[in-house]
Amino acid sequence: MVVRVATVAFEGIEARPVDVQVQISSGNVFFGVVGLGDKAVAESRERVRGALFASGLALPAKRIIVNLAPADLPKEGSHYDLPIALGIMAAIGAIPGDMLSSYLVLGELALDGTITSVAGVLPAAIAANAQNLGLICPRDCGSEASWASNDLAVLAPASLIQIANHFKGTQVLARPRPAIRPPSGALPDLRDIKGQEGAKRALEIAAAGGHNLLFNGPPGSGKSMLASCLPSILPPMSPAELLEVSLVHSIAGTLANGQLTDRRPFRAPHHSASMPALVGGGTHARPGEISLAHNGVLFLDELPEFHAQVLDSLRQPLETGSVMVARANHRVTYPARFQLVAAMNPCRCGHAIDPGFACNRQPNARCIAQYQSRLSGPLLDRIDLHIEVPAVSAADLMLPPPAEGSATVAKRVAAARELQRRRYADLDLPHIASNAAAPPAIIERIARPDHAGLELIREASDRLQLSARGFHRLLKLARTIADLDGVETVAGAHMAEALSYRSDYLGRQRAA
Repeated sequence: MVVRVATVAFEGIEARPVDVQVQISSGNVFFGVVGLGDKAVAESRERVRGALFASGLALPAKRIIVNLAPADLPKEGSHYDLPIALGIMAAIGAIPGDMLSSYLVLGELALDGTITSVAGVLPAAIAANAQNLGLICPRDCGSEASWASNDLAVLAPASLIQIANHFKGTQVLARPRPAIRPPSGALPDLRDIKGQEGAKRALEIAAAGGHNLLFNGPPGSGKSMLASCLPSILPPMSPAELLEVSLVHSIAGTLANGQLTDRRPFRAPHHSASMPALVGGGTHARPGEISLAHNGVLFLDELPEFHAQVLDSLRQPLETGSVMVARANHRVTYPARFQLVAAMNPCRCGHAIDPGFACNRQPNARCIAQYQSRLSGPLLDRIDLHIEVPAVSAADLMLPPPAEGSATVAKRVAAARELQRRRYADLDLPHIASNAAAPPAIIERIARPDHAGLELIREASDRLQLSARGFHRLLKLARTIADLDGVETVAGAHMAEALSYRSDYLGRQRAA
């Protein structure tokens, strides 16, 4: 007799069905697990043996074979412990075997029989719901699983004994409730920043259209503080965006206690981060920082200090909104539609653009060019707003806090985003949430400037030698500025402001 228990294997954020087949037969005493499992799967034999012993059960002195089908699909992780243990318990009559047929099971076992949390419960719950199955998962992950559907039957036991008692009818496990992560604290507010009105305006435009942004200025000018204020003016995530973000974080194992949050991700990796850490990879092809920042913000401080190859690996995800991680045994795709915000000093000493400053080693222009040459032109061309952030004077710091804070700016950003959402929905493109994500053919239709704007962009294209990408990004930026003004026509003033955020960068590129 073979007992079958349903579980899953993960490929990116997708959960593929796996059939755990348990057979106990006469013969030499043996306990083996086959089916292309990794080291964690092979070690599950000892965890299952110890957990069953602690629960008052012992493995029979027979031949036990566990097959994880399909056999050619790689199996990774410790979440196969619980389905293997329940399959053995059903095979020896410790629990009714027919009750397992209506559940998908995953969980790791401790040697004392308790069931510990695992990554990927949310995509597993969605897969179970799609197969009209219930879900058995660790107690700490029950809240996460219950988000998949109100109709999904979820059992979240703390131990093997609890699940056995539930199946025997001596104990009833209540369905866990969805949980929201409480706010960890107030977000930084634009009211805390004195001066830097031009940088605040650029931050508002970036938030309204989902545009990439680069702050360039001396140390202590407030670049990092400005970037940290961006989440406070971004609109809340839609249900679809929340689900996408939660799936990635579930696979990465970063959902604390199974609690979801509607705050957009804000990831700020150190400049020593490796390429697998940033774009994803490693032995098990895990999601990187760009995927953990999906539908949120990726902040790269001290941009030129990152390794050049690491930065250039961002070029493709910035265009496609996804990243494919290919390894010898893995080929997975993770979503990576993030908003890049970067900060940098103008040169190594950091003060080359300060009035009256003269570098001791070489002329200021050469010092700036040498430092900024660490950044590739194609990467910079994908950044829509290039902002110089000057040093803040003591007179500015002594002024009272500004009257306008993040709450006021967030209302304008939300109104602009709503305009964009309705516009793309009317064009039968509901998956596009912001101007930055619009394809070139669409942006040419919805952001066609008036006569003054056309003359301006034609002259700028010839003088600044705009690339095709730069041309379309300029149109997207002008479209966002017009949306903030609540008008449908992209006027010459909108185009002029959009050009001002790229002209300094393009001028430096031509000069270099």
